[in-house]
Amino acid sequence: MEKRERILVPEPVLKENVWGGNRLVTEFHYKSEGSGYGECWGISAHPHGDCVIAEGEYAGETLSRLYREHRELFGNLKSPEFPLLVKIIDAQDKLSIQVHPDDAYAGTHEDGSLGKTECWYVMDCPEDAELVIGHKAKTREELADMVHQGRYEELVRRVPVKKGDFIQIEPGTIHAITAGLLILETQQSSDVTYRVYDYGRLVDGKPRPIHVEQSIQVANVPDESDKKALKHTQDYAANRLNQLVSCDFYKVWKLKVEGEFSLEQEEPFLLLSVIQGGGFLDGRNIKRGDHLILPAGYGRARFSGDMELILSTAVEK
Repeated sequence: MEKRERILVPEPVLKENVWGGNRLVTEFHYKSEGSGYGECWGISAHPHGDCVIAEGEYAGETLSRLYREHRELFGNLKSPEFPLLVKIIDAQDKLSIQVHPDDAYAGTHEDGSLGKTECWYVMDCPEDAELVIGHKAKTREELADMVHQGRYEELVRRVPVKKGDFIQIEPGTIHAITAGLLILETQQSSDVTYRVYDYGRLVDGKPRPIHVEQSIQVANVPDESDKKALKHTQDYAANRLNQLVSCDFYKVWKLKVEGEFSLEQEEPFLLLSVIQGGGFLDGRNIKRGDHLILPAGYGRARFSGDMELILSTAVEK
């Protein structure tokens, strides 16, 4: 198949966070005039961080507008808004213990927003790293009691993780990223988060909002997600697409390129994030921290070099 479309290159959007660090500035090539950035929204059409196309025929267009006006680039998906959001999270401090709603709850209670199914690839972490995934309450009444009594350490389940681990977080899963982790997150295009507990932190002298009642309503009970959410990908074969997850909203793969590899782009679109190393994609130099979109009709993509990438596409129900 001959190439009919060019690579789309979104300009990342950096987000300051109370728990953010400086790795997004010191270890990557992102433009910055501040500090305390916890998130890089590498591919996003969400109104809270709408990426601008950096070059080519559509330079200067936001991704949301490009999706609205050139749906053919995205396989003519029916979704009224660009369905996915890819970000890198640098957690210098621990994030809040939180939970996300599904589409039905968010659509009703959050002004028509999408829910938030997400997944994490651990790009880097301390030796003794762990994540909060799931909880120990057996009933919703017990969950409410433990939350209202502040018994969070008794409530949550903790899972040890290593660099190269992958975790799928379904709506209703109580979870938290802990200090020192660098995460590549693929998610529905949603910014709805219900905080269960935020360690008493202050922003501008005030605590951040806590969403106790919403959290209790949407949390899965019981929740033993820690037993099934985690995959170890360290030994996945090079020069092949290794599927990490396929769910109702997205498919995600890991690709380790050693030398040369090629694939036919047959998805509605393919999102690429370089998470390690570098090389070339059809003659274009790419490196760690680059985020790219291969649109519908791109054709064969040829990779060369020594690098690892996370790829994803949308799934329509």
